[in-house]
Amino acid sequence: MIALIVVIVIVVVLALGLWATFNGLVRRRNQVDNAWSQIDVQLKRRHDLIPNLVESVKGYMQFEQDTLTRVTNARAAAVAAGAQGPAAQAQAEATLTQTLRSLFAVVENYPDLKANQNVISLQEELTTTENKISFARQFYNDSVMAYNTQIQSFPSNIIAGMFNFTARQFFEGDAADREVPKVDLGLQTAPQVQMQPPATPPQQPPAAQPPVQPQPTAPPTQPPSPPQQPAQ
Repeated sequence: MIALIVVIVIVVVLALGLWATFNGLVRRRNQVDNAWSQIDVQLKRRHDLIPNLVESVKGYMQFEQDTLTRVTNARAAAVAAGAQGPAAQAQAEATLTQTLRSLFAVVENYPDLKANQNVISLQEELTTTENKISFARQFYNDSVMAYNTQIQSFPSNIIAGMFNFTARQFFEGDAADREVPKVDLGLQTAPQVQMQPPATPPQQPPAAQPPVQPQPTAPPTQPPSPPQQPAQ
């Protein structure tokens, strides 16, 4: 009877452990999916803004058609990469970012285009979207790290293998964003000036002292004479 109770307790403990581990894995996986959906929303917003930007600048940039073509092609490749997973999506988005930087560099050469309110508004919206993508990417990568760590740790890896929990890919940013900028301030060490001690003024010979005149000596004081006795 005791042995049966022990077996039942062991089975219940194992079942509870299996249940808790499975639910934890499901929770982690859903968090990863939710984080990716936030990235996907911002990427679609970015893809929608780019055609409007191209339409706004192409009238001014008649001699920069090659730049506009590269932006359009990169945008199409980024949209198509959405079905290929986070790694392929990240690579396509990095290429698109580089072409947009080239476009903005060319825009600087056209003063009228720089002053166009529509172009300014689109640039601001793209910048805001880029910032949101950056924050969403950080949250997604943190979620993927936690999920991948759990499915590779014991005993979660056993449950993950039984129920087909597979590792997820990271969404890497542009390689240029990870490079540490080299700053050369061109500072040169100023030559050190050695301070010379102040010159010591020449010593003046001591002034001659006037001779000391001897002081007259006062005559010795005579004691008073005794009083005279009256005559008898």
